[in-house]
Amino acid sequence: MQTIRFDKLKLDSGNSVLDMGCGEGRHTIGLFIDRKINAFGFDLSLKDLNIARSRLNDFPVKPNNKSSCIFGVSNINQMPFSDGAYDSVICSEVLEHVPSPEESIKELIRVLKPGGILALSVPRFFPEWICWQLSEGYQQMPGGHVRIFKHKTLKQLATNEGMSYQGFHWAHGLHSPYWWLQCLFWDNRDNSFLIKLYHKFLVWDLMKKPIFTRVLEFILQPLIGKSLVMYFKKPLND
Repeated sequence: MQTIRFDKLKLDSGNSVLDMGCGEGRHTIGLFIDRKINAFGFDLSLKDLNIARSRLNDFPVKPNNKSSCIFGVSNINQMPFSDGAYDSVICSEVLEHVPSPEESIKELIRVLKPGGILALSVPRFFPEWICWQLSEGYQQMPGGHVRIFKHKTLKQLATNEGMSYQGFHWAHGLHSPYWWLQCLFWDNRDNSFLIKLYHKFLVWDLMKKPIFTRVLEFILQPLIGKSLVMYFKKPLND
């Protein structure tokens, strides 16, 4: 289930997109399979990258898909790419982890072509704040979240660097209760019946996509959507 809406990236077949902090590759693989995009997923975690590569093998590639899907290791603040290398750049659920989001944003913008779209997503303030209140362990886990973004803060990170704000939406309204349960039963989360039951519900929703959960997701997104997603355009005269 993608957090970023691919139609917002304004891509053409054969474009190149960087998914920085790709994790297990959901956006990277989705772009390659569904949009015939040259997708490049980079992350610091070799474990996640190996999972991403193995998942790619689970999808049938159509014979007319001549694009590529490449995974590799990179630090978000020191990317080995030339200026303006990508038609679009995605950075989903990463900036809440990094020590200096200002530095990271500058590097993301550097590798984006003039006129290209930058898509950012972070945990939304209210659902994330509840997680922090429910569990200290959630905050202190290795590689965990070191900040909570407000809407204005995330927007200014990019606009302060000259990016043109294009709009926003929320995502994953059904996921917030799952993380609240995780935090509520943090010390025993692996054995919690409620967490396992809700996880089964999320998997069922992902696989079956019933009308009931689609409507419920639509209703919950403005209220408790887990992610805040924003889109920015790089000026042509940059």
